[in-house]
Amino acid sequence: MNTDYKTKLLEEQKMLVSELSRLGKKDGGTWEATAQGGNETEADPNTSASRFEEFEENSAVIVPLEERLKQVVEALSKVETGKYGKCRVCNNPIEPERLSVNPAAETCMTHIEN
Repeated sequence: MNTDYKTKLLEEQKMLVSELSRLGKKDGGTWEATAQGGNETEADPNTSASRFEEFEENSAVIVPLEERLKQVVEALSKVETGKYGKCRVCNNPIEPERLSVNPAAETCMTHIEN
């Protein structure tokens, strides 16, 4: 296995955790959105509305980032167990071109839609 893939996965994991930390906080096993702000009881309606909007935007972004982080962590686990780079459908090697674009790919080009 090319160590470049592991390096890419580790870099992506670090970036994803950083971005998720910026948008929210980890609560148990999942990430929850947060918004910047102070004391809710003293906030004017415009500030409250802005914080709510920011919370909603962060919530929408967290879901795909968290899913991608799970894929990256799973790929790193496969690196450690020697199962990295195998299609989960047919168990054939995943094409290097595909792994170069998406080091967390779970399928070969034939099974890309599965």
